[in-house]
Amino acid sequence: QVQLVESGGGLVQAGGSLRLSCTASGGTFSNYHMGWLRQAPGKEREFVAAISRSGRITDYTDSVKGRFTISRDDAKNTLYLQMNSLKPEDTAVYYCAANNGGWVTRSRADYWGQGTQVTVSS
Repeated sequence: QVQLVESGGGLVQAGGSLRLSCTASGGTFSNYHMGWLRQAPGKEREFVAAISRSGRITDYTDSVKGRFTISRDDAKNTLYLQMNSLKPEDTAVYYCAANNGGWVTRSRADYWGQGTQVTVSS
């Protein structure tokens, strides 16, 4: 059983930056494809970014390309999401997810974290 704990959320002004972290325990972190998803009030959960087990392949939703960077440090069992040039529409609860059998998607993950709130003021 893998436990995922997110941190790093908070309140930031538009144009600012935040770095989210997700620390994993209870499993072999390097065995999992990892990803970040988010859910804004009144909206469905959406895919934000994903990274392969090796760390060599990444993918982003179009709205964050060029602003967000996903990375992983297997020695620290930690996933990161560097978020720059934040916009009010990035406001959401951000979740990290782990999947052993394939790419993390909006509806496919073996394990989820509890989420961390990101609020971007205009």
